[in-house]
Amino acid sequence: MASHTSVGLCLRDSLWSPGVTGSVKPRARTVVFFGFRADAGRVIADELLTTGQAAGLLGCSRQHVVDLCASGRLPFEVIGTHRRVRRSDVERFSGRSLTRDQERSWWLHQAVAGRLVADPDGVLGIARRRLGEMRSRHGGVVISSFDLWAKFIDDGPVRVLEALTSREPWAVELRQNSPFAGVLSSGSRQAVLDAFRKQWRRRQAAA
Repeated sequence: MASHTSVGLCLRDSLWSPGVTGSVKPRARTVVFFGFRADAGRVIADELLTTGQAAGLLGCSRQHVVDLCASGRLPFEVIGTHRRVRRSDVERFSGRSLTRDQERSWWLHQAVAGRLVADPDGVLGIARRRLGEMRSRHGGVVISSFDLWAKFIDDGPVRVLEALTSREPWAVELRQNSPFAGVLSSGSRQAVLDAFRKQWRRRQAAA
């Protein structure tokens, strides 16, 4: 098998390790997704993130992550000429709190989960069609989150429910490219957003 130097970004039969040239022993159905691996239906954390990926989890700018590293507040390692930070360190720093946009997305996907348990076949059918449209719109470019959603949809409603409702970082990232647009009616969506804004204002006032 030919050598490869980048992190795999699509569903494949082999796992490629960041920063390592050459393949490792093939595994069945492995996805590498923004610092996570989905392996045999499980999603497990990878060790190292770029400063950009860390910024996405923290809800801040990449420069702020660089400043945190430079000040010693966030541990980092240097791979070549680039800083890499461990996901566990990022999660400890953030306390796993969600940004406003991430929280808003979580509320909307909670509502989608309610529809899913009431009509699994209908909701998964919408998601499959929407995923196909998203792939076509990107002109065949490989986007790893699409592959991971496709795998979860094929696995069935239990796996999809986990992705829709989990507050774990892997699910938060996955929901950024969600194929569930159109599941909620405009009225239902607006009701969820109104409820979210009310709860968010209460939390901010109490903080």
